[in-house]
Parts: sequence; structure tokens; C-alpha cells
Amino acid sequence: MGEFKVHCVRFFDYVPSGVRCMAFAEDTNKLALARNDGSVEVFSFSSFYYQEKVIPGDESRSIESICWAAGNRLFTAGLNGEIIEYDLEKLCVKYTLDAYGGPIWNIAANACSTHLAVSCEDGSVKLFSITTDHIKFERNLDRQKGRLLCVAWHPLGTHIVTGSVNKIQVFKASSGHLEHVLKLDSRPLAGQRRECVVWSVAVLSNGDIISVDSSGKLQFWDLEKGTLIHTHSVANCDILSLAVSKAEDSLVVGTAEGVVFQFQHIASKAGECERQWVRTKPFRYHTHDVRAVAHSSTAIISGGVEGHLVIRSLMEKIEVKSYEAALRKITFPHYHLVSSAQKAGQLLFQFPEHLELWQLGNTDISGTDGDVLPVKKKQELILKLKRKGSESIRCSSVSHCGSWICYATSSQLYLYRLQYEKESVSLSRVHKLPQLPSAALKLLFSPNSKRLYVGSEGGCVHVMEISDGTCKLGPTLQPPSESTNRSLSSVHLMAASMNGSYLAVAAPSSQIDVYNTQLMKYECSVPRYSCPPSALSIHPTTENLVIAYADRLMEFNIAQRQYTEWGRRVLKNGLHRDWLERDTPILDICFNPSRPEDILMHDNYMFCVLDKSLPLPDDKTPLLNQITIKHLSESEQKSRAHAFKITKRFQPLMFMDLLSNGDLVLVERPFSDIVANLPPPMKQKKFGT
Repeated sequence: MGEFKVHCVRFFDYVPSGVRCMAFAEDTNKLALARNDGSVEVFSFSSFYYQEKVIPGDESRSIESICWAAGNRLFTAGLNGEIIEYDLEKLCVKYTLDAYGGPIWNIAANACSTHLAVSCEDGSVKLFSITTDHIKFERNLDRQKGRLLCVAWHPLGTHIVTGSVNKIQVFKASSGHLEHVLKLDSRPLAGQRRECVVWSVAVLSNGDIISVDSSGKLQFWDLEKGTLIHTHSVANCDILSLAVSKAEDSLVVGTAEGVVFQFQHIASKAGECERQWVRTKPFRYHTHDVRAVAHSSTAIISGGVEGHLVIRSLMEKIEVKSYEAALRKITFPHYHLVSSAQKAGQLLFQFPEHLELWQLGNTDISGTDGDVLPVKKKQELILKLKRKGSESIRCSSVSHCGSWICYATSSQLYLYRLQYEKESVSLSRVHKLPQLPSAALKLLFSPNSKRLYVGSEGGCVHVMEISDGTCKLGPTLQPPSESTNRSLSSVHLMAASMNGSYLAVAAPSSQIDVYNTQLMKYECSVPRYSCPPSALSIHPTTENLVIAYADRLMEFNIAQRQYTEWGRRVLKNGLHRDWLERDTPILDICFNPSRPEDILMHDNYMFCVLDKSLPLPDDKTPLLNQITIKHLSESEQKSRAHAFKITKRFQPLMFMDLLSNGDLVLVERPFSDIVANLPPPMKQKKFGT
């Protein structure tokens, strides 16, 4: 397996932004969620829950609600009073439209995706028709007194229901007139006047209205008669979110105590035809407010203030035990927030509003396996670089020598040069950068630090030549038109060979192209797979391309333009069952120069060294067997050894790399450190205290 001197880095103060709202598209099997910092993320459930798209936030953008419409079109609305549609190919805002109703609290599309309805601060509900490439204001519904906090359509599009303080309003969609006002119980409690805030509403096909409110009640109303049907007292706190399954046989609510409850529409007794809503399952996977929930055909999805995205499969919907049957808690992004200067021994940390450059500590003492070595010189913060403007930082990179730093927002690219003089550091910005035809989505410096590769839309990579504080635009690397569907090929991964010969470029559409960076031309493409790649790297000696997908590893020989023998063996036999049931994708791949057959990689919860010279384990062999075989004889160890050497000692892991001196860097972010930066959760009374 080899020995490494490991830098355990725990000074990356990453705190995920809380989940504000989410929407699940049953047709495409994708989840869109918005966070408190204004960023938008799209997860593909059919690709093992991979985070395939991220649109960075903006200080001027506040998102309160999100919805899918017309297939793959994504809309949000927020307290700045604007409706936003996103370009999911270029990963940016497509356009914004002011609703002229003050802050917008909720947005919803009708079932046939012809109209959007938004509920506003001024008491109005505004309808917008959805055209081919835009939306157009159509009319206002009858204005009410007070803000309207939520809105929902009848599945047939005949009625629109809104919720506000102490009441629910029912509108006729065709005329826009108010039909019913459903008043909630707002009687004084303990001599104090109490307001009951309706946080979310939904409408079923049979005409039942479902509401959740600040009194902790889930209530069912008759749409035609305007009367209360049934009340469930769910919690002693606010119920903040509500979602109903497409089949309308299950619903889920999220509370301010961090508990998620499921209700199912089932017969009260066996053999009876009459059904009623019954609370069946509580789920306690959050520590803070559950601000958003969604319901797929097989799972309950929830997001909280602490930033967790929790996907809990419903066992009665799962036919066989598989990866889908597991609980998944996604906390960390599936893209890099850390980059390393291998020669300089530095790490660059990316935050939405700034960058931090750190010098790693060192020691002059060697030890044996498991020893904790004393640090001779502690880590040091070299630089803190604040962003320009209000846009969040999308991507960043530091050169191998540590002399260049680059970052990009949705609209601008910034390049800085660092000069080191004894114990001081000077920073100078490179002005008048070449104008790029499209926004930067991924950044990577060449190993010799003389080039900057800028990944963009359409699978294109812009090459920028840098030297002596200047930057010139070189050729643009483009895939051949027949090899890719450019509408699905925004660059999200890049890897360069150490000798500067090749550059591998990957897109969420599973398109992977390889370019010859000496001749600046297209070399070849890797056969497209069904899942998007999550990590890739080029071996420094063999120059084989190693690719990690959600459910497999592949090795591709660039010179021969085909899979290697080991890669074909993996393709034929597959990987171990336990490997496929991991919660998070492989995030980094690198190689041990002293053992060319070793592949180093990690996800959030394990670090792995894969020895290609050993056989792959079958499903009957324990994947985690290092502790077991350690106490056996040498002959038995050889008979039971397999390719995977896994440790879960370091977690959660956000980044891994090998420095030029052979030291291994592992960036950890313990959950306890994240929780320490969050506001205190709601205090709950416990029995006996």
C-alpha cells in the first residue's frame, strides 16, 4: 500500500449554506434546490444522485421559492421581487422579470406548464404565461389584504389557493375572482393574541386543500364548500414545509424542530374501501429547521438550515435491496473548493465571498506507521483575497508554483500574480485580460504554470498564455461537432498530464475529450457512459486516463485510444457491491510515483489505495478487510488480499493531493466544526429534564 507523510488539514472553515427551497421533477428525475446564499443546484437521481449543475449565488439575489416547468425549465422567485429563469446549459441566469408586486414569497406552475402563479407581499397573485423562451405577464387575481406567503394550483388548473396570516384564499383561475376565504383558528392563547401563519398549501385532485401552519397543525379543507374536514396536531412548533407525492397517496411535512413526518392515505381497517390520512413515520435526520421537503415516487427528500440534503427511500416502494434502499445525507459539494500548489506546499480555499491561500506546516522528524509527528512550523495564512462585486465565486485555481491565482464569477475572470520576497508577499492583478466569448466554468493551470486552461460551455477550453505579469489568449480547444451534443457539454472537470502533453476535459453529459496540448488539437474521445464522471486524472508515467464514475472506475489508454486491459476487466466484471453503495462519488484521483500500479482516490467518507496488480474482490469477499488480515500469517494475507485498501480514519474528506515532495494532503471538515458555526436549534423539552 505504501507509506505517506500525511498532512491532516482541518483549518478549512467551510460551512454549507442552508437549504431554502427545493422542487423535484418526476419526468426527468431531477431535484433542484436553492440555498440561502442564492445558489442553485441540480441533482440527477438517475445518475446516483450526482450534483451535476451548480449556479453560483449573488448577494443581490434572494430566493424564496423554486419550481420546474415545461420539462427542463427552472424558475425561482425571491424577496427582491423578481422572477428568474436559469440557463441550465450555460449555468447562469437567463433573464429576470420584475413582477411589480413587492417581494415574492412563492412561485408555482400549473400541471400542464402553461402558466406560473406568484404570491406577493402586496396581497396580489400574478399570472404569467410560459412562452417558448420567455414568460409574459397575463393578469392579476383579486388583490387581498396582507402578504400571501404560499400558492398552489389545482391539478386540473381550475383553482388557485394561497395562504397568508390566519386565512386561506381560494381563487377561480379562469376569472381571477375570490371564491372562498378559509379562516384558521387564531383564538388567544394564555391571554395573548396569536397569529397563525400558513406556511404552505397543496391541492389534491379530489378537491381537498392541505395546509400547514405555525401552530403545528396539518389541516384538510373542502375546496368546494370551504369547510374544514380534519386536523392533525403534528408538532408543538411551526410546520414549515409540505410536499405531496404524484400519486397523492403520501405526503411529507418538515418542522422547526428538525423532524420530518410522513402521512399516508390508507384504509383504517383491512378490507375497507374508505381511506384516511394517517401519520406513519417520523424521521429525525436534521438538527435545525427543515425549510424544504420534496416527495419522489420512491423517496422522501428534505433540506435544513444546517445544509444537509437528506434522501430517505421508502422501503415499501423498493422491490429489491439496492443502492436506492440506503439513506443518503449529502452535506458537501460534488465539486472542488480546494486546489493545491504541489511545488510550493500551499492550499487555496474557496469561499463564496473570498479566497484564502495557506502555507502548510512541516516537520523534520520521520516516524513509523501511525505516529503523530510534531510540527516544526505551523500552517500560515499567506493571503485573503476578497471578491469584486456581489457575485459569488464560481471556481478558482492556484498554479503549481504558487505564483498565480485565478478565480471566476458568473460574469468575470480575475488573474493575480504573487511575488515572494523573504517573509513578505506582494499581490498584483493582471489587468486587461483577453475577452472570452463565454463565461468560465472551470479553471486549471498547466503543470509548468505557463498556461491557464479555462473550461467553458459547449465543451470548449480557452487556452491563455501567462508570463511576466501578462496574459494572452491562445487557441481554443473544441471537440469535433460529431463527437458531442454541445447543448449538454459545459465543462465541469479537467486534468492535465505532468509533461504537458495531454488535457482531458469532461462534461456532465458523460462526454470526455482528450486534447494534445503540444500540437493544440483534438486527440480522441472516451466512449460515452451512462453516468457523468465525478473525477479524472492522467497517470504521470503511463499517461493513461483514469476516470471515476458513480458506479465504476475506468482506465483509458490515450495513445492507443482504447480501454486498457485492466479497464476492460472492470468493465466486464464490475466492482464490489459495497463500493457501489457508497453515499458520495469519488472526488479526487492521484498516483503514487514510487508505485505506478497504485491509484489513490477518496470520497467524503473513505480514503482508498487501489492496487491494480492485485485481483478485484467479488461480492462474497469483505471489501473492508485490512484490519482482519493484518493479524494473519503472511501466506494467508497474500491469499486474501485484493486490490482495494480502504481506511475510514479520515472523514469527512473534501480534498486529497500528493505534493511534489511525496507528502499526502487530506483536507477534513468534521461535522462538529460545522455545527459549532450554526445558530442554536430550537430547544425541545425532554422527559425527565
